[in-house]
Parts: sequence; structure tokens; C-alpha cells
Amino acid sequence: MAIFSVQARATDAAGWAELARTVEAAGFDALSAADHPGFGPSPFVALAAAAAVTGTLGLGSYVSNAGVREPLLLAADVATLDVVSGGRARLGLGAGHTPGEWRAVGRERPDVAGRVRRCVAVAEAVCALLAGDEVTVDTPDLAAFAARLDGPRPVQERIPLTVGTANSTLLRWAGAHADVVGLTGFGRTLADGHRHEVRWRSDQLDAQLAHVAAGAAGRAEPPVLEALVQRVAVTDDAEAVAAETAAETGLTPAEVLATPFVLIGTADEIASAVATHERRWGVTRFVVRADAVAALAPLLPGLA
Repeated sequence: MAIFSVQARATDAAGWAELARTVEAAGFDALSAADHPGFGPSPFVALAAAAAVTGTLGLGSYVSNAGVREPLLLAADVATLDVVSGGRARLGLGAGHTPGEWRAVGRERPDVAGRVRRCVAVAEAVCALLAGDEVTVDTPDLAAFAARLDGPRPVQERIPLTVGTANSTLLRWAGAHADVVGLTGFGRTLADGHRHEVRWRSDQLDAQLAHVAAGAAGRAEPPVLEALVQRVAVTDDAEAVAAETAAETGLTPAEVLATPFVLIGTADEIASAVATHERRWGVTRFVVRADAVAALAPLLPGLA
């Protein structure tokens, strides 16, 4: 069974509340907010507002930049969201890729290995704090001393952890520890610090999932696999629409239509693609952008 969530950005109070209600009524599983300090709204303030107008919708950041977020503050935000939403919070973490976000908090962005180490350290610390443990760590990547989250305590016994990445080391760690592995399909960060090359080809995805499987070896329940969908188009000319994305990414139209990072075609073709992604790669969850809600909502009963 495929599960769909929505990633969106709050721009005004009325529109955000209406989006949250619409997403919940349509049957999406969760509403998530990107976390780019200085480049977008605070995800946890926005998600708390969404909690006030919904009753069942999951709520989480997708994903918080572990490079610029401190564990105690992040844990407090997530726990507070869990309290005000009645136990609907999700924790999403990533290693961070935008240089400007690091500089804005007085740090230079580390190399890839440094960002991954920091992400793992923050993830471990936040999960420990949410579990009620005291955290002390003193390394070049992270420092915290006798940190505790005595209040607020989360409603959920365990807040689900999503790690969003395409990095091999972080994929293995997520395979071992995360509830959900968020497959981003991101390659090298481009010069603007925001956009990426793509890693959407089948062989690239096979390699990513091999790292997840290696990390998950020995787990009673492996993590759920989730794809961050960059384009949704309901159309009776999938080849033509896929050709547009192919021209932007350097892939062929066939490669675009084969990847779980886009959903293009008629309702039946999209349903077939979703089923294929589950059989081929085990991907059962999909995160789409807000601009896909109207087109995808009527299809959800058939996709689930």
C-alpha cells in the first residue's frame, strides 16, 4: 500500500491553514515543512499552526538541517509539536547542503564527511533527548554537556525518525537506525547552494538501496523507504512531459518515467508506476510538493 505525504512552505496564515485542511481531507498521511533558516519560515511554528486546524495529519520537518540545528533546541521543538498536535510529530533530519545557512550561524560548511558525522551525532543526541536520556558529547562535530529534555515530554513513546539523504554513509546509518529512509535523489549541490544534480537512474538507486540494506542487516523491521517526488503531472502524453524533465536533468525520457522521483502519466499509468516502484525497490511512501496536491488528491484512493 502506497502512502503519500506533502511537503510545503507556509507563506500566509489563511493559505497555510487551508492547505493543511485540504491535505488531511484528501487522505494524505502527513504535512511536512522544509527547514532552511533564513531562506524560509520556521517549520515548527508553521506545523504547530497546522496542528490547530487538523486532527489526524502527521506533522514534521522535511528535513531539518542537522548542521545548524542544536540537539536540545531541536528536541524541544519536536517535543512541543508533539504535545500541541496530540502525538502527531515526526522528526526529519538531513546533513545540510546550503553553504549560506552555515555561514549565517558563524560556521563554514564542512566537507561531505564532516556534514555526515555532524548529522549522525545530532540524530543520536536528539533521539536520546526525546527518549528522556541525558546527553553529553564533546567532539569537533558536536558539543553538548549534561543536556536533558525534562519538559515538555513528547506524547508519543517514540517519535518517528526520517533521515533524508543520498549519501552512502548516511544511508547505511539510516538503514540501521531510522524509521523512514527518505530517498532524495540528490547528487552534487550546484553553485547556487540550493539546487542539485540528480541521482535518479536505476543503477544509482540500486546502489543507494544496497547501502540501506547493509545498514539494516539484523534489524527485525527494516526502515520504510520513501521517495521525494520532484514532479507530478497527470497527463495522457507522459512521453512529452517526461521529455521536459529529461532536458532539465540530463536523463532520457525513459529514465525519467522509470524513477520514483517523478510521477507522470494518466491515473492508471501513475498507479502502475507506484506499484512498480514498490516491487522493484520497496519504495512504499512518496512525498510530493504542494503544487501536486490538486492533481494527485483524486488519485489517492486508487494509489492506496
